[in-house]
Amino acid sequence: MNKFYVTTAIDYVNAAPHIGHAYQKIVADVLARWNKVLGKKVFFLTGTDEHGKKIAESAQKNNKTPKEFVDEISQKFVTSWQALNLDFDRFIRTTDEDHKKTVLEFVKKIEESGDIYKGKYSGWYCVGCERYYTETEMPDKVCPFHKKPLEEVSEDAYFFRLSKYQDFLLGLYEKNPEFILPVERKNEMVNRVKEGLQDLCITRASLDWGIPFPLDKSHVIYVWFDALINYYTAINSDDKKIFWPADVHLLGKDNGWFHAIIWPAMLKSVGIEMPKNVFIHGFLTFNGNKISKSLGNVISPLVLADKYGADPIRYYCLRQIPFGEDGDFSEEALVNRHNSELADTLGNLVNRVIVLTEKNFDGLVPQKGEDDNLSKLALETVEKTRKALDNFQFNVALNDIFYFLGEANKYINDNEIWAIKDKEKLGNMMYNLLEAIRFSSILLYPFIPETSEKITEQLGLEKKFCFDDLKWGLLKTGTKTKRGKVLFQKIKC
Repeated sequence: MNKFYVTTAIDYVNAAPHIGHAYQKIVADVLARWNKVLGKKVFFLTGTDEHGKKIAESAQKNNKTPKEFVDEISQKFVTSWQALNLDFDRFIRTTDEDHKKTVLEFVKKIEESGDIYKGKYSGWYCVGCERYYTETEMPDKVCPFHKKPLEEVSEDAYFFRLSKYQDFLLGLYEKNPEFILPVERKNEMVNRVKEGLQDLCITRASLDWGIPFPLDKSHVIYVWFDALINYYTAINSDDKKIFWPADVHLLGKDNGWFHAIIWPAMLKSVGIEMPKNVFIHGFLTFNGNKISKSLGNVISPLVLADKYGADPIRYYCLRQIPFGEDGDFSEEALVNRHNSELADTLGNLVNRVIVLTEKNFDGLVPQKGEDDNLSKLALETVEKTRKALDNFQFNVALNDIFYFLGEANKYINDNEIWAIKDKEKLGNMMYNLLEAIRFSSILLYPFIPETSEKITEQLGLEKKFCFDDLKWGLLKTGTKTKRGKVLFQKIKC
């Protein structure tokens, strides 16, 4: 079907959001907007994970009930994503009633498959990750992400027969080479499955902040087992089921195990179709360390959005860091890209062309003449952008688009357009420049939507961004341009 379903990891609400959380959500928003440009029906899901021991402890430290605490922190995530202009279709919370209902149905179906049994769990647990580790994984008994000692846990519990699905998972990866991306993450997951899978503890008896386990009300469902089901909850209605399977789950490399191994095994157990792709990306770091409250290096997306605006932050994150790899956040690099690329290349081009149109043609789009090398480069850029986005290469797409914009600026300078006296020749060149800007507004829309809308306003066009409009020569002669404010003011360091 002509649909696209993109999900992000749902963030744990033990503390307010930081720019590390925002990076993944910006990527999801770009994919959602791009697929809308392509004409698809799109569903973009994000949200918050609100159960577990860490939440209960954080609420207690803040003298709040767990529900009061998660309500407050979850809203901070919503406010932050709105500040970054993220156009999500649903912000799901694991305390939502429809999620609880779906989780209970899911667990009962897994039990009907014979994949749940009661036993005793003894092992090592990280409260920060809400995750169990084996001694083989962590012989030093220290969490690799939070750098804190693991807690030894021993209690009665219910288990999911994850070990049953080892051969299924290896077959899934072999038959669907792009199920896990990028390839180095796939290799990690394959090797871990080949080492052997242990059954998964899916309940806690020592905790009451969670969804009650339907087979034994003295237990609550393990937070990760509950959280993964959110991707199905969001489309578990008659009007949304067309979106399953998910086209891509986006998640950080600390979540790969859950999404690439546990989640497909759960889906297989209940007979639900597999997602098409699980993309495991790197961390956005700060001075070489993962950004997190526990490490004391949090950068608030709200503060950044207020300081620089949403589009420069979106642009920087996608332009600076090859998606999939770790990347270090730097305000200095953000300012440099803002000034040299957004202001000098894009903003300067739009301003020059609109001013020249006003000066020479009373602000009206001149007559279309012969196409030239600029039109050829525009069409090549469209295909390059589509190919790059098909492969999650956001930095490559932006590099191609800004090369095109640079060539448009060069077109002005090399031809000394400001000095041309031949009205017909000048009109032809100005038409090509205006059309180049129109192309750029569509290609840039997924990345910097607010700026693209401003460009279309200055071109006198409606705010409509459609791939079918990326055909040269659609800009109508006589369209009235409307010069606006300069798109990007230089930031003084």
